[in-house]
Amino acid sequence: MEEKGCIKCGSRDADQKEVAMTGGGLSKIFDVQNNKFRVVFCKNCGYSEFYNAQTSTAGNVIDFFFGG
Repeated sequence: MEEKGCIKCGSRDADQKEVAMTGGGLSKIFDVQNNKFRVVFCKNCGYSEFYNAQTSTAGNVIDFFFGG
């Protein structure tokens, strides 16, 4: 079985955090952060990918980041 890791540096040391961002229109004007994302990032090189927080679970996102 092939080992997989970060697509940029090959490291298997990753972490994740949730972030919120504004959309367009009135939400941007009033700074309403209604878009939530999970960011998975490589602790070695900093490569990051954003995933819609409403559609994925923590374990699946890390597996997807490593190509599993």
